[in-house]
Amino acid sequence: MDFASLVGIVSGLALIISAIIMGGSSDVFVNVPGMMIVAGGTIAATLLTVQFKDVTNAFKGAFIVFTQDKTNQQEMIDTMLELSRISHRHGLMKVGDVESSSPVLKRACMLLAEAASEQIIRNTIQNEIDSLIARHYATQDVFRKMAAYAPAFGMLGTLIGLIQMLSELDNPDTIGPAMAVALLTTFYGSLLATMVFLPIAGKLKSRTLLEVTNLEIIREGCISILTNDHYMHVYEQLSSYIPAAKRKKLRQGKSKTAEK
Repeated sequence: MDFASLVGIVSGLALIISAIIMGGSSDVFVNVPGMMIVAGGTIAATLLTVQFKDVTNAFKGAFIVFTQDKTNQQEMIDTMLELSRISHRHGLMKVGDVESSSPVLKRACMLLAEAASEQIIRNTIQNEIDSLIARHYATQDVFRKMAAYAPAFGMLGTLIGLIQMLSELDNPDTIGPAMAVALLTTFYGSLLATMVFLPIAGKLKSRTLLEVTNLEIIREGCISILTNDHYMHVYEQLSSYIPAAKRKKLRQGKSKTAEK
C-alpha cells in the first residue's frame, strides 16, 4: 500500500476518534438512520449522475492506486537508456524483442522495430496520453461528485431531524438529544467528503500526473532512439523530467523493467 496514504488514513482517523473519545461518550456519534441518509443518498445521487460501470471502475481504480506501487520516473528513464543501448548494439529490430509490463512501452518498441516515422510514434503515444487523461478524469470526477453530494445529504438529514424535533416541542427534555442526532448527519457528510472522497480524488490526480510523465518519457525516449541519439544525450534529455536534486547518476547496468 502507498505509504503516504496509509499514514494519512491512520493518523486522520486516530485524531478524529481520539477527539470524540476525549470529548465524552462516543455512543452519541452513532446514528444508523443518519448514516443511511448520507451514504445511501450519496450513492443514489452519484448513480443518477454517472453510469453504474463508471462508479465501479472508479472504486476499482482507487483500489489499484492505493495498493500498487507507483512506477518511478527514474526507473522509466533507465528503461529508455537500456533500449538506447540495445538499439546501438543490435539495431532497432532487436528493440522489438524487449519485454515490458507496460503495454504502451511494448507498443512503442514495436513501432521502433518497424522503423515507424517520428510523427507516427509521437501521435500514437500522444493518443495514449490523451486517452489515459480522459479515463482518469472520469474516475476522479466520480469521487468529486460524491464529495459534493455527501455534505448536501448531510444537511438534508439535519433538516429531517430538525423537523422531527420541532414536532416534539411539547417535551423540552427531548430537544437537546434530538438536536444532537439532527446534527450528526451533517457530521457524517463532512467526514466522508473531507476524509474519504476528496483525498481519493486528489490521490488519483497525482497518480495521473505521474503516469502522464512516464508516457512522455517513453515518447521522447523513443524519438531520441529513432534519431540514433547517443544514450548520454538521451539521458540528458529525459532527466529534465526529474527535479535536479533527485536525479541519479547515469547507471551502466541493465534496467529492471526492460529485458533483452
